Amino acid sequence: MSFWRYGIVKTAHKTVWLSTARVRSAWNRVTGQKPAHGPTAYGVRLWQRWDDRTFVYCRAGTYGRFLSDYLANRQDDFAFADVGANQGLYSLIAAKNPHCQQVIAFEPVAATFAALRANIAINLGAEKVTALNLGVSDKAERIEISVPRGHSGMATLRPSAGSNSETETIEVVSAVELDRLLDGALPLVIKVDVEGHEATVIEQLLTCSHAPRIECIFYEVDRRWSDKDLIAAMLRDAGFEAFKQVGRGHHFDVMASRSKSLA
Repeated sequence: MSFWRYGIVKTAHKTVWLSTARVRSAWNRVTGQKPAHGPTAYGVRLWQRWDDRTFVYCRAGTYGRFLSDYLANRQDDFAFADVGANQGLYSLIAAKNPHCQQVIAFEPVAATFAALRANIAINLGAEKVTALNLGVSDKAERIEISVPRGHSGMATLRPSAGSNSETETIEVVSAVELDRLLDGALPLVIKVDVEGHEATVIEQLLTCSHAPRIECIFYEVDRRWSDKDLIAAMLRDAGFEAFKQVGRGHHFDVMASRSKSLA
């Protein structure tokens, strides 16, 4: 079932939607179609960027329902921190939930951050969302990030990102700055999607003064550049007990929780 769901169905789904996106992008160029926004499979609206694979996946529902359903359906008050927010899909889903009182969205890449802010403005709950043009790392500095053309969600601090990438200097903050930026008292739900920098980000989150507030962290693992066991050990040492894997193969997601409810 897992192979069928993630290996066959998801791959076919991507293929169909990427083909559709190429047609839509070409049509817009030929006709001079003005930028427009529209609904996604997740119930939030995004400005259309048919030449960006990450937008296409948001539009099509390719990222699955686990985290989106958790954020949409949570029944007690919480704050949400979205590290690697990209165009804002999960920040916007969380903001629609009346139990979500605060959203802090970190996105360091300038063009993607502009898309994030534009998307916040057209959705319900915009007043809850604070968008920060920042990344998170082990010290506050300005560093270079590689952004693959046509796939904003693959922006990475890894040195070998490939020839089809543009380089940009971004600003990152560490645990010291997170003490101020995550100000509040509500339980924290956190998403970390930073293309190989997850262990560093999670370490900073667990080091900052708000670490005791963190109820769960949803993070990406890619075995090509992530150490699943290292991240899990770090979280267990901090009191996280339940680990729910979402997906299969070399690239999947994990929800780590201090509650055993997800075990």
